[in-house]
Amino acid sequence: MIAHTGTFTVRTHGKGTTEITREVAEIVLRSSVRDGAVTVFVRHTSASLVIMENADPSARRDLEMFFEKLVPENTPWFIHTQEGPDDMPSHIRMSLTRTSEVIPIIEGRMALGTWQGIFLFEHRHDPHRREIAVSVIGN
Repeated sequence: MIAHTGTFTVRTHGKGTTEITREVAEIVLRSSVRDGAVTVFVRHTSASLVIMENADPSARRDLEMFFEKLVPENTPWFIHTQEGPDDMPSHIRMSLTRTSEVIPIIEGRMALGTWQGIFLFEHRHDPHRREIAVSVIGN
């Protein structure tokens, strides 16, 4: 059994999705795991991870707009607003998505579908540096 870990940082440009598939794939390759699983984890409470369509960016824009409407900013009954009107909505959006993803590794490669990519989903307006932790286990 092989266990391998790695981390990397993603600089966001504010709200939106940033593809991180390549960075995760590089860690999987360095691990030498042929068959197993990779866990990807974002170490923040106002950003999340999603596996999403990676061919047509309009699919991600639709996802982003859906969350804008689902959890609007400036909701008058939010209490946790010390860091601005996007503070509490970013935490709710994170809790409705995920902070980790587990992807099978088959023959040394992530078993993502043809149009699937791993994306960091930034929920805050301002740019941030987001830490991603990756754990690879297998044979």
